[in-house]
Amino acid sequence: MFFPRQTLLQTSFLSSTRRLALAVLLSSSLPATALLAPASAVAQQRQAITLEDVWQKGTFAARSVQGFNWMQDGRYYSALVGGEVVQHEVTTGAAVKTLVPAADLKPVGQDQAIRVDGYDFNADEQKLLLTTGSEPIYRRSSKANFFVYDRGTRKLVALSPGGKQSYATFSPDGQRVAFVRDNNLYITDLATMQERAVTTDGVFNKIINGSADWVYEEEFGFAQGFFWSPDSRQVAYYTFDESQVPEYNMQVWGKLYPTDYRFKYPKAGEKNSVVSISVYDVAAGRATKMDVGPEADQYIPRVMWTATPNLLSIQRLNRLQNKLEILHADAASGKSKVVLTDTNKAYVEVNDDLRYLAGGKQFLFTSEKDGYQHLYLHDMNGKQVRQLTKGPWEISQINGFDAKAGVVYFTSTEASALQRHLYRVNLNGKNKTRISEAGNGTDVVNMSPDTRYFLNYRSSAGVPAVVSLREGSGKLVKVLEDNAKLRQTLGQYDLGKFEFFTFKTSEGLDLNGWMIKPANFDASKKYPVLMYCYGGPSFGSGSTQTVLDNAGGGSSFGRYMWYQMLAQKGYIIVSVEGRGSSGRGAAFRKATYANLGKYETIDQGEGAKYLGTLPYVDKARIGMWGWSFGGYLTALCMTKEADLFKMGMSVAPVTNWRYYDTVYTERYLKTPQENPQGYDDNSPVQHAAKLKGKFLLVHGTGDDNVHFQNSVDFVDALVKENKDFQTLYYPNRNHGISGGNTSLHLYRQMTNFVLANL
Repeated sequence: MFFPRQTLLQTSFLSSTRRLALAVLLSSSLPATALLAPASAVAQQRQAITLEDVWQKGTFAARSVQGFNWMQDGRYYSALVGGEVVQHEVTTGAAVKTLVPAADLKPVGQDQAIRVDGYDFNADEQKLLLTTGSEPIYRRSSKANFFVYDRGTRKLVALSPGGKQSYATFSPDGQRVAFVRDNNLYITDLATMQERAVTTDGVFNKIINGSADWVYEEEFGFAQGFFWSPDSRQVAYYTFDESQVPEYNMQVWGKLYPTDYRFKYPKAGEKNSVVSISVYDVAAGRATKMDVGPEADQYIPRVMWTATPNLLSIQRLNRLQNKLEILHADAASGKSKVVLTDTNKAYVEVNDDLRYLAGGKQFLFTSEKDGYQHLYLHDMNGKQVRQLTKGPWEISQINGFDAKAGVVYFTSTEASALQRHLYRVNLNGKNKTRISEAGNGTDVVNMSPDTRYFLNYRSSAGVPAVVSLREGSGKLVKVLEDNAKLRQTLGQYDLGKFEFFTFKTSEGLDLNGWMIKPANFDASKKYPVLMYCYGGPSFGSGSTQTVLDNAGGGSSFGRYMWYQMLAQKGYIIVSVEGRGSSGRGAAFRKATYANLGKYETIDQGEGAKYLGTLPYVDKARIGMWGWSFGGYLTALCMTKEADLFKMGMSVAPVTNWRYYDTVYTERYLKTPQENPQGYDDNSPVQHAAKLKGKFLLVHGTGDDNVHFQNSVDFVDALVKENKDFQTLYYPNRNHGISGGNTSLHLYRQMTNFVLANL
């Protein structure tokens, strides 16, 4: 499920920490930052924020550390600088060597140099895979032209002449590269540059080899579906038979006759792909199918090699997603056995925290079987050795493991549900220590493979991110970026005060929120309030919280500065975190199970009621807006809680969960066949007659995720009920509704709607 504020924890478990994909994660996932100007500066400066500043000019662009890749020798990292791959000293940041100079970027047999999009090393770092001409497909999938660069010969050679490839990956010994093209898996021998097809039956919209289908990519968080064995002798890979999955059809606008784009999309209750796992023996040229059980209607959300030769780990999840099993499969015979089973009355979280320890005797796994996501050590038969962490807080992510010291590094909410900090604990469950420096805020960590160093991205509410390089102990080595320029820029603007609050609902539940007040706030006046919501549950260790102690308060940089712009115009901006969100344990998050939308709506309504009791809030002028699940929740609040909200803006909403995909929807609602009331009772379509306030509905016609069909259905219901509303659609735009002037245009329309109706 898409939520506008993506998080670093939501990335694919297949990505190496050394991949250049980190550059994308840092730019799109870290909270872009903002700073509240000191009171003296506010008094002197009254510069107004404009939409162009936020969405066009980059006036408030935060700086980060881009393209950072740890190298095998922990003393160095590499980065893409001016189109060249440059090696840097970790402790000083100084460039010490150009690994791929611009002069070498002209491929053998070609007259023109390539423009490098990204790169990846082989194990001894003497060869690199360079990408150019990258094309996105869906959220995580892409294809590009890959080239092999040999640092010894300084030659650059095209990986394959057969068209663009996806997910090209060196074998651990650096002798081969595996990749996907046109739904088939291939291996190229780098000594001869001869290409071999591992599979030949791949067909668009029928059979996929080595890649994920749409719903796995979106909801299980990965696109690459093949994995080299540690000894380079085998490749494990997914095969998706999606021939029975219904197709969704999107019209593509622009030509005299619009064209159709049809792709396999399993809506709730419909057929999924039948998934199998095979292992290809490179020397023998033979594939063996792994035994994943007789049930075809199930999920295989994770596959990885263990530390034991020839042993593959496969995670199996039933369709209702309340039973997760870890299977160990013999790669030669395909025989498997279940070694661990994790169950839950609602659903089991899938994440990337399964780690097999060197020596092949133990593995680490996280589970929320005690009510909170915690870390457990198991032997290879699945027997629990010990629980390593415990308490009323959650582990968000395992960041690293020091095998020599027997220490696990992890990020958790121990300090606060609104924060994330780095900790370490020994495998004996003792000496748990906070590594992150003291203080509030949120730390996003990128740790080197040997855990000697980590990059730390620290921000807190209203304070820009500081990027620092630190030793594994937490000791500061060097500040790489302090966003001093952004601080100076923001000091010129009239920014409102950002503050957290907590209130108690009528059910006795404590809910967290934040508030941005106008800089010239006067407690004797009455202010209109615009509430922002998301409200949906998150996948795995990701977070959908909108109330966080980071630079944007859980929102993106642009969004945060737009809120500041509205505050300059006399609005108070608020976000309230209701049940269903992350950070507070399983009971809080899973309270919405089988009734998606019910309690989320109640909690946003409680938030509006609480705000209405504040002496400086005009309770007759409370509005709401949200995107994706937040758009859905806004539509529900505008109908089921119509008396509380004067206006609402719903962007790219689900309006009927029957229209959304199997994995996400059934995880939280069961299937429509088993729980029809859960689908219908909280569908905005069913409550269209209750709409009272001013309402704006926005959607992109090219949304492959939350289909335009949702808004069409809601419009039809509103028209039948003779309700007045406004709509805004963006041709061919996807779920993010961006590109060119799109964001500027969208936020201008929403700003005008707020000014006119709140």
